[in-house]
Amino acid sequence: MKKLLAYLLICVMALTAVTAGLAETAEEPVAEEKPQITYDYEELTVAVTTPLTGNFFTNLWGNGSSDMDVRAMIHGYNLIEWNTEDGVFVPDESVISGVNVQQADNGDITFIMALYEDLFYSDGTPVTAWDYAFSILLTMSPELKELGASVHQPEYIAGYSNYISGKTDHLTGVRVLDDHLIHITIDHAYLPFFYELGLLDCVPYPAAVIAPGVKVADDGKGVYLTNTEGGDEAVFTADLLKGTILDETSGYRTHPSVTSGPYVLTSYEDGVAKFEINPQYKGNSKGQKPMIKKVTMISMPSNEMIDAYHDGKVTLLNKVSDGETITQLLGEAAEDEMYTSANYARTGLSFISFNTDRAPLDDLAVRQAIAYAADRDEVVKEALDSYGMKGLGYFGMGQWMYLLLNGTVQYPVEEPEENATEKEKAEYEKAIEEWETLSLEDIEPYDRDLEKAAELLDNAGWNRNADGDGFVQGSDKLRYKQTEEGLVPLRLTMAYGAGSAAGEALEGALVQSLKEIGIELIVEAMDADAMLYQFYRMSETKYDMYFLATNFDLLYDPSLSFTVDEEGHHVWKTSGLADDELWKLAVDMRRTEPEDLMGYCTKWLAFQKRFAEQLPLLPMYSNVYFDFYPQVLHEYKIASNISWPEASIGAYLSDYVPEVPEEE
Repeated sequence: MKKLLAYLLICVMALTAVTAGLAETAEEPVAEEKPQITYDYEELTVAVTTPLTGNFFTNLWGNGSSDMDVRAMIHGYNLIEWNTEDGVFVPDESVISGVNVQQADNGDITFIMALYEDLFYSDGTPVTAWDYAFSILLTMSPELKELGASVHQPEYIAGYSNYISGKTDHLTGVRVLDDHLIHITIDHAYLPFFYELGLLDCVPYPAAVIAPGVKVADDGKGVYLTNTEGGDEAVFTADLLKGTILDETSGYRTHPSVTSGPYVLTSYEDGVAKFEINPQYKGNSKGQKPMIKKVTMISMPSNEMIDAYHDGKVTLLNKVSDGETITQLLGEAAEDEMYTSANYARTGLSFISFNTDRAPLDDLAVRQAIAYAADRDEVVKEALDSYGMKGLGYFGMGQWMYLLLNGTVQYPVEEPEENATEKEKAEYEKAIEEWETLSLEDIEPYDRDLEKAAELLDNAGWNRNADGDGFVQGSDKLRYKQTEEGLVPLRLTMAYGAGSAAGEALEGALVQSLKEIGIELIVEAMDADAMLYQFYRMSETKYDMYFLATNFDLLYDPSLSFTVDEEGHHVWKTSGLADDELWKLAVDMRRTEPEDLMGYCTKWLAFQKRFAEQLPLLPMYSNVYFDFYPQVLHEYKIASNISWPEASIGAYLSDYVPEVPEEE
């Protein structure tokens, strides 16, 4: 994987080259006198389109992109980080002073990590190995699950199964030898794993704040939670955590008070989060500390973003995807040198999640009929103004697997030297031929085909009209199915987050598309937070479909999206679809040697093919994101960072001085 980024950078440059010309083709705005804007150089105001829902502790209650950004601002000192230069996970050198890797006779791999002693939380208390152990034990705990959290299931940690089942009272795969030395052992049964070092992903959490009266202990066999002051009755309970985590005004989920990242959260209300520099933060692995004193993050619709940006109330527009907004702001940037932009391909997608626990979406034929009928190209045009592409699978257009297989970047095969032997040239040609056998065309694209959609519904029994006679396409409006209880109409419901421009565009396009094949779709906008609770099965699901979006973690592992039902089948968590074969393909994909790009992409393609066949969700589109900002924001390098919080660490605000061309 070490050469992966070299290929990805080619793609990034290609995207930049394409989008750089977009401003030139945009309609020139009518020139008008603009008021002078004065920016506060001590505060960065960031506008995002995705609502903040308050999941600022972990992703266990939801993983919206804006909440992810907040967590990146306030939680730091992860054991690992993504090295964008090499395209691999590496130990964070600002956190870990040394790593020793040992392999046991049974194949278990132990990472022995020494921590620096200058790590502190925002309140000045030390960050130690015990805090990382607490983080691991807390996020897998049954007590947290009682509170509605979708707890982590780190099956890769040795001893996890015995610990979580109660067979042992300690987790053997995690050892704390002293305040600054932690051992994490990966179970050999989970290996090989393509993103091996990614399994060490862990940020510290303060036990004294989240679970007062509780500490982590290690008697030589592994870590466990126990009372600080002794006693027979356990202090670590769901009731304790309910108060410290879920309290609406002070709980750690929405108002984490003691944190370890570059900023601290100073307030969160009415969907607005405010931050200030964490004075205890030592800096990242590049030696960078935040230079902008205050940051405000606010969610707003695209049309409101533009006015706030023009008025100087917002400094940075992040992840803009609305096509009209992009075109307008690119034109303005071309006209006014004070404004600029950056773009990057999205590593996620927007999709319609099917609730397969509800009829008729438990029927594959109905899901496939919807896929064939949905005019997704029109949705891309309406919502994105073509700054994106129709969804093909469970991936985003910025992910390296897709970029390799669609030909955007060259295959990771070194070309032979000019004086290479015939054998070396033949081996090169063979390697290229092997890569060329991997084709995205093997994935069912569900190009719009109303006849095929109608045929699927007919064969599935949805072939009657309101009178019980045969359904006639073109004259009858709504399909029915004859059941023992009588005629059942093919009427579906779908929810999307209130204020979503893409959701509004989708509503018109999809309702009409399904109407053409005899399906009535009722679409409703709802509170985004409430919708996520239903989607993640944390509250009762009330809709047949949900229009949502996600951006994938760098550690792409769809096997984590499954749970096991009472009958032992593997179920896609958010749809209810049981598919053991899809799960096996996901597991097979992750069980790839880290250097085997060809093997991984082969398995990735097999997973995507099955995913498209079964449709736990319908990919709608992936797109290019744009960030817009005035040139008073310097050194903001979003294209080479994972997110705007990371990019902002090395950025600063000061006067913009236009470059004066040298005289010839």
